[in-house]
Amino acid sequence: MKFTAQRRVRFADCDPAGIVFFPQYFVMLNGFVEEWFDDGLRLPYAQLIGQQRTGLPTVRLEADFTAVSRHGDDLNLSLTVEKLGRTSLSLRHEFHAGAEVRLRVRQVLVCTSLATHKPTLWPDGMRSAIAAFTHPEPAS
Repeated sequence: MKFTAQRRVRFADCDPAGIVFFPQYFVMLNGFVEEWFDDGLRLPYAQLIGQQRTGLPTVRLEADFTAVSRHGDDLNLSLTVEKLGRTSLSLRHEFHAGAEVRLRVRQVLVCTSLATHKPTLWPDGMRSAIAAFTHPEPAS
């Protein structure tokens, strides 16, 4: 299963050249992951961090910037789970404008305790919600 959302490129996302300043894509990505937890997994991200004291730090990012995005562009964002481990999660993201891919990202998150900042096993309810979005890579 794939989670999707739309986001318009804002003036604040752009550099003086009028295109998305590449670190802003990572801000968008972080917001998109939070939206996935809230709307796709139905696990409120604010509750996860604030009350449950569970962190989800990014420990690896691989990004391919394939085309520029400009102020006012409507981006279609998609996310699938590539791999769900005992304490980590590998996500595959794509940002499109129409049929044109603008950004591809592989991201690894780790489930941690905010009390110890150490990896911890995925809580059962969270693990099963995430598993529904798993889309393994095709065999070579």
